[in-house]
Amino acid sequence: MENNVEPMTKFGYERLQAEANHLKLEVRPAVIKAIEEAADMGDLKENAEYHAGKEQQANIDRRLQEISDLLSNAQIVDPSTLEHARVSFGSTVILEDINSGEEVTYTIVGGCESNPEMGLISFNSPLAKQILGKEEGDEVKVRLPGGVKEFEVAEVKYQEIVFECHD
Repeated sequence: MENNVEPMTKFGYERLQAEANHLKLEVRPAVIKAIEEAADMGDLKENAEYHAGKEQQANIDRRLQEISDLLSNAQIVDPSTLEHARVSFGSTVILEDINSGEEVTYTIVGGCESNPEMGLISFNSPLAKQILGKEEGDEVKVRLPGGVKEFEVAEVKYQEIVFECHD
């Protein structure tokens, strides 16, 4: 079962725990109460509220199971303690497109923490898999959904990871 290990930062772990608690302590009890109230209305065959509630409960239970699996396989990694001479978990990487000269910056995080719009990509993503282990100056051809791109690894570093936009 070693391959199910899910590396994540302390932030990602705590965020999953908070989501599970919110679902367990607030959302699920409210849904169950709504189901009970709908059941009291009588005929269940044509009771849309009852069926919607049951479906919502099933979705919540499925998500709780998902979170439980993630947390039980979680391996909390503190990226600031890792060596970032090569691209690894928690590394911030600046890639330069060899053809256009355009630079893109990505930080490699756990699957449950990824947010591509913020430059946070899962260590399991196709791009991350192709750049893990590379170092500054390496040239890498990466296969992406849009085709093959050639990048030079311009910089590999560790910087504090920002998981959420703060206005």
